[in-house]
Amino acid sequence: MTGRDWDKELAKIDKQLESVSDAQLFPQKPDARPSEIKRVEVQRETTSSWPALVRLALSVALGVGILFWPYANRCGVGLAGYLVAVTAVAASGVWSALWTWRHRTGRAHALSILLIVWGLILGATEVLPRIGYAKEKLTWSCTK
Repeated sequence: MTGRDWDKELAKIDKQLESVSDAQLFPQKPDARPSEIKRVEVQRETTSSWPALVRLALSVALGVGILFWPYANRCGVGLAGYLVAVTAVAASGVWSALWTWRHRTGRAHALSILLIVWGLILGATEVLPRIGYAKEKLTWSCTK
């Protein structure tokens, strides 16, 4: 084909495209988002956020209360009990994070995530020196 034939072919394609509407060229799928948004709004209106906030308050109380741990936690059974309590702090942070996410309470969800991090930090300060990661070397048992 010569250059002239290409011009004719392209002109014919242009005419065909001009005769077709944009809706026929680019069909739009029905958008499911408005119904999803409406479902979330209805769910938010029908549920209250106070159960999530109660769970968060319990988790915060546990997270603050762990600072006042009354037992020896340097080794042995006391350490095991403390690590169980620290695990409970992190687990309660996850528990409250799930509920605050479901009830769309953003600030409460951020606080729940901070509780998870707080539990991980408390656990790391006790576990890492015992597995040889920190400068200070601690032992799991109380025997010397």
